[in-house]
Amino acid sequence: MGIKDVAALAGVSTATVSRALSGNGQVSEKARLKVLEAAKQLDFVPSFSASSLASGRNRNVGVVVPSVNRWYFSQIVDSVAASLLDAGYDLTLYNVSDGAAHRDRVFSEFLLRQRCDGVISVALQLSTSELDQLHAVQKPIVGIGGPLPGADTISVNEFAVAQLATEHLISLGHTRIAYIGGQEDTAVDFNISEGRRRGYEVAMEAAGLEVLPSWVGHADFTIPGGYASAKHLLGHPRNRPTAVFCASDEMAIGTIVAARELGIRVPDALSVIGIDGHDLGEVFGLTTVAQFPALQGARAVQRMLQRFTGPAEADERTNHTAHTEMIIRSSTSAPPES
Repeated sequence: MGIKDVAALAGVSTATVSRALSGNGQVSEKARLKVLEAAKQLDFVPSFSASSLASGRNRNVGVVVPSVNRWYFSQIVDSVAASLLDAGYDLTLYNVSDGAAHRDRVFSEFLLRQRCDGVISVALQLSTSELDQLHAVQKPIVGIGGPLPGADTISVNEFAVAQLATEHLISLGHTRIAYIGGQEDTAVDFNISEGRRRGYEVAMEAAGLEVLPSWVGHADFTIPGGYASAKHLLGHPRNRPTAVFCASDEMAIGTIVAARELGIRVPDALSVIGIDGHDLGEVFGLTTVAQFPALQGARAVQRMLQRFTGPAEADERTNHTAHTEMIIRSSTSAPPES
């Protein structure tokens, strides 16, 4: 049973069968479904090893992440995996959380082998040598999290989303606004902590509001980290803020839990806002600026597939701003009357 039999049963050309099963080239959805149904009826399995030899591709994309146990990264990996599967590609996942030596081996050895047709890098600010190694073996690169020279990238404007979140609290009438951000070493390569802190500070300055050192906390972008920081920040009734902007939803959720333990009602006595669009945000009624990591992952795969079908022009290899959206829930309201 061969490709000609599939074409005859589906009523299409062998070229259409090849494109539909390989994912290379344009095929209408109607034709694709016909081919898949015919292949299923005939128990036809294409030889991807043979097509790899012919095309020089392995139909596999390497995805490099700093961690796999954090919500943001897992959302992106799930989305990338699903999008690649739909396009007929496999995924090889590289987790570089074990340190610099592990990361160096991934970029200097594993990704340079001919198993991956391209690389999707997540929240990693690749060095010149890492980029040069990949470019030298003609591996297309798509980055998520910040700009990379010579690569298509997708990232959130960290400054703008933080400014928007802070301005939301200001618009409600808050003047005593605290901030819980990340330590520099918890922001991985692209220092999102710096961008989000600056967005907060600029919004406060523009409104003529003071930023007290005692109202600036640090955590590790996790719920326990936000909880611990908020317990310290909110533990002084005489100098307590009426609102807290957290640089991640997980830290914001930790802040809500800490407030409840301290007997501080949210939002009656304390408003809380975060950034991310975490799944738990709806459960906690958390107001947030959502950044839709699943959409970022799907868009990265789309850009990668475009690179496979034809060389991108130099001016197309730019940083694309990811979609964000303010989602107002019950964790923010006007400040309590003095």
